[in-house]
Amino acid sequence: MTEVTPVPVSAWLIRVARLRVTVGFGIAAAAFWLARPSWLSLGLGATVALVGESLRVWAAGHLEKGLEVTTSGPYRWMRHPLYIGSSLLGAGFAVAARHSVAAALVVVYLAVSLSVAVRLEEATLRAKFGDAYDRYRAGTAGGTDRPYSLDRARRNGEAQTVLGILAALAILAMKVMLAE
Repeated sequence: MTEVTPVPVSAWLIRVARLRVTVGFGIAAAAFWLARPSWLSLGLGATVALVGESLRVWAAGHLEKGLEVTTSGPYRWMRHPLYIGSSLLGAGFAVAARHSVAAALVVVYLAVSLSVAVRLEEATLRAKFGDAYDRYRAGTAGGTDRPYSLDRARRNGEAQTVLGILAALAILAMKVMLAE
């Protein structure tokens, strides 16, 4: 095994990453308050969010966090399917909210938080897996044929994400009903 040298991570990245969840709840509260959804925007947004969550569930069903560089499922074709799925979830919420400031808050939050998460994750994977991660990044690692596992997706926390999405859609649907 090749000796791995740690990749330096700046202190501000770590601070931003630690605040990600707390800030996310604040952004979500503001976006829900500003949201002016219609049935059409809710349907379109839910469709985009469903695509994003489907990608997340697929990825989570292949991911073995901290144990390997995963190369099965969507990881065979993209480096960060969970984050791409999260971006689609955010885009779906922005469409469903039908409010430009709410959408801007979501987009800025996702741009900052996911770019920080990607940088930290890549530094961690490089430090832990060295050459194996470098081959994966270069697209030369080759994919594995591990089958999808719903239990693995559950262990990776996707059940909570699904419940969160359903709750968000229910809140937006209530806002539509109250506005009618």
